[in-house]
Amino acid sequence: MNWEQLLSLKRQGDTSKRLRIEQDDTRLGFEVDYDRIIFSSAFRSLQDKTQVIPLSKTDFVHTRLTHSLEVSVVGRSLGRLVGKKIIEKYPYLKEIHGFHMNDFGAIVAAASLAHDIGNPPFGHSGEKAIGEYFSIGKGQQFKDKLTPKEWQDLIDFEGNANGFSVLTANRPGIEGGLRISYATLGAFMKYPKESLPKKPTSGIADKKYGFFQTDSVFFQDVASELGMIPNKEGSNIGFERHPLAYLVEAADDICYTIIDFEDGINLGLVSEDFALEYLIKLVKDSIDTEKYKTLTTKEDRISYLRALAIGSLINDAVRVFLENEETILQGKFPFALTDKSKYKAQMDDIIKLSVKNIYQSREVIEKELVGYQIIQTLLDKFITAFNNKFEGKASNYDKLILKMLPEKFLAEKEDLYKRLLHICHYVSLLTDGNALELYETINGRMKT
Repeated sequence: MNWEQLLSLKRQGDTSKRLRIEQDDTRLGFEVDYDRIIFSSAFRSLQDKTQVIPLSKTDFVHTRLTHSLEVSVVGRSLGRLVGKKIIEKYPYLKEIHGFHMNDFGAIVAAASLAHDIGNPPFGHSGEKAIGEYFSIGKGQQFKDKLTPKEWQDLIDFEGNANGFSVLTANRPGIEGGLRISYATLGAFMKYPKESLPKKPTSGIADKKYGFFQTDSVFFQDVASELGMIPNKEGSNIGFERHPLAYLVEAADDICYTIIDFEDGINLGLVSEDFALEYLIKLVKDSIDTEKYKTLTTKEDRISYLRALAIGSLINDAVRVFLENEETILQGKFPFALTDKSKYKAQMDDIIKLSVKNIYQSREVIEKELVGYQIIQTLLDKFITAFNNKFEGKASNYDKLILKMLPEKFLAEKEDLYKRLLHICHYVSLLTDGNALELYETINGRMKT
């Protein structure tokens, strides 16, 4: 892979080449990506979607929206730091093509901003609830009517693939979705493969999948334009990662490791003594002991250590990337950057404690159980009604159910797989609060 191609400004539907050297620096194409994402309804809905604590109304607990904004800030720093060194190493990128280090930061920031845009309500249990509706729930009835890859898309419903659809799916009059630049889409695609074969290697790019069968053609167009390296045989589709996808992943890893931990501390799920013991290992080289002693509240002390810890992890991720840049360009780096971090042991310790004290806390488990019931009920009601309407046998109840669908989700779908995915997509874009309210309405609870 080469950087000139990887930094493509092309957008879906373009008929002529977009050259960096001709861009207006006051409104750079990669920055337009960021703007389009942040003004999208799918991004706004993240303000009422779970990060760790489902349905929590506690002020200092992160939602998917605050998490995504923070990941984009970390991603921008990672991109700029890497971009500075890449431009120095390959001066023709600036001298001939006009690229700047901030371009790298803008691409990674935009992709990071969108990294959770396809995630269903109620956290990662939302993905599992959708998948299990098909694998062990009422959706099993559709298995024999779908291809193996279509079926796998549903039983392993994946927020990353759903996010690619959110960013790129066509609607009447809106071709190409948000029309994001190919460079940003490449950085967004952490798992550039289809759902089958499942985990064909232990490489990080094969851990999950990144697009549904409905998006296969466009996905391949993006990967081809960017010069990404194919790594699957026969009719199977998959590629080595876009290099900047490693930075998007690192930004997410850094934020959820440190900031979820901070939420747990502020909620009282992790004691401050534990927090100090774990975080101090990350910041021992940068902490100002005298300043730290002047901080009188737990929140201020933890906030200070969090900021230093994120700084340490950013600098180390940049080091790992730059040391392996040529290997990454060859598609031969099957690891996350944090896997090779000098702080890996410390990050693993924090995640282990978070799993025990936060992710498996009673509050989280109770809310995830509620989420399962809500999502599976909504899927069943809307899929039944949508299919019955297509088959011409909709009951009056089905018609009432379908009246709850927003206008943009009323489009006819001739294909069963597309109908099922359409309803999954609708449910996935609900906020936690919307989903709960809709569930209560369907179950006969009147608003007061």
